[in-house]
Amino acid sequence: MSQENNCCRVCSRGFYSCHWRNASKRKNACCWFSVVALVSLLSLCWLYICLVTFNDQEDVNWKGFKKLGRWVNWFMVVIIISAVLTSYCILLLLFALFQVALGEQLDLHWLHKIFLFLGVIFIALGVTGISLKWKQEWPTVPLSLQATAPFLQFGAVGALTLLSPFVFKGFHKAKNRWSKVLIAVVFVLVSTAILLCPLFIQSPCLIELNELPEKPELIGHRGAPMLAPENTMMSFNRSIACGVKAFETDVQLSKDRVPFLMHDNGSEFLSRTTNVKEKFPNENFSYSANISWEELQSLNAGEWFLKTDPFCSVSQLSEEEKEEARSQTIPSLLQLLNLAKQHNISVIFDLYSPNQENDTKDTVSTILSSGIDPRLILWLPPAMRESVNLTAPDFIQVYNNEMEMFDKGGDHLNVKYSKMSPEKIRDLRRRNVTVNLWVVNERWLFSLLWCAGASSVTTNSCHLLKDMEGPDWVMSRLKYTIIWIVVDALSFLIMTGFYIFQRKTQFVSQKRDGEAKKQYSSLEQERTVSLLTHWVD
Repeated sequence: MSQENNCCRVCSRGFYSCHWRNASKRKNACCWFSVVALVSLLSLCWLYICLVTFNDQEDVNWKGFKKLGRWVNWFMVVIIISAVLTSYCILLLLFALFQVALGEQLDLHWLHKIFLFLGVIFIALGVTGISLKWKQEWPTVPLSLQATAPFLQFGAVGALTLLSPFVFKGFHKAKNRWSKVLIAVVFVLVSTAILLCPLFIQSPCLIELNELPEKPELIGHRGAPMLAPENTMMSFNRSIACGVKAFETDVQLSKDRVPFLMHDNGSEFLSRTTNVKEKFPNENFSYSANISWEELQSLNAGEWFLKTDPFCSVSQLSEEEKEEARSQTIPSLLQLLNLAKQHNISVIFDLYSPNQENDTKDTVSTILSSGIDPRLILWLPPAMRESVNLTAPDFIQVYNNEMEMFDKGGDHLNVKYSKMSPEKIRDLRRRNVTVNLWVVNERWLFSLLWCAGASSVTTNSCHLLKDMEGPDWVMSRLKYTIIWIVVDALSFLIMTGFYIFQRKTQFVSQKRDGEAKKQYSSLEQERTVSLLTHWVD
């Protein structure tokens, strides 16, 4: 097999240009190479956004349910498509670089161009969708960088080092002076940004190990919804094994004034987590006050969990646990209070009600008559707070607004994790404020909030977070600085070596070409003289 048609060249040429023989030379080949590199970078950034927002996948699936009336793990579909797109773009870029290294022509096939265009449209739609329908999720991205930036920088330095030979090769081969200047300026600016960005990296986990705060307490979000149907007694019993300090739930009142546990309200009331449409096909229970406690008790609240598998966790359950889940019903608030009283666990809840005054009174009455220690009740509903405080002064008042909390003299705050910076958490903790953050499911996020000093987190994955003995990483600022300098110095030395090697290679190549041209010119002169001599003779 000839050198031009060896296996490596043929495979690289075929995958990139679909020309299994010599590729034709195209005018815009370098421009398309730049497009491949740019789309690869965009797809990596998009996949990163998807992975760090995976913590809140339930929000996306819930929005899909409200629009389509069908519970599907839409977020997982987006993750899979994004991962395939990123893998495709990275492989295409690697084949392009391989062709450059082998000295092959770059000729991107039209099918690849179409797929890249579709990839850009998919990313643009994703970014637009977040910006319009899920914009509260954008603060998660800069927050995630506090957990990942040190390692992303190390990876970027490695990628820069590996790509530098191709940049140097392009620089030395550029015939136009301005092309060389452009390549040099862009490379220097990018290298400077990557090598020096640790100067601006801040993370609460860059601390001494002895300064690490205590592990945040766990609050079971509707129980343990990854292990059992949410807001069922099975779910709350499973959360007890996680060592949760509180049950988080949602309370509504039935037609006959019985407080019960159910999150969904409005037009989606009961339709996601029960068989209400099968049990009462001709009824439209849009509010809790339209249905009696007896009718609620007749609904199945567990079968949906096994059918939809909302957290892809059903396979972890035993057959006995699946049977238990299948038989779950909607519990009353009193049932939960009795369980909490038995295990000395606090209860925190939202109260969904169009009639806040009467429903608040009936809810407080149910709590007080249950015999539970009132100090175990974390009262969150903002409506009728002053009245509740007079009726049950031992309830712990929990606020979702910092200013209101300080105005009312409170010291318990419950907010979404993305609305509270690590610096703010530390400041509040220094002021003896108990800070609970919701909903925290991923290890990286729990680790970051642990380093920041959060008091507790509300979570769907208490069974995973309970086993963590420390954050995923903790590093002193001095140690990180030393590692950063060493990595940057090694990268700089290696890139310098690549530059010198490329320069010598280019010099030898130019010298060889010059000698070849001189030899060719000499042969041409000899041939001309020979022809003239032959003609004269």
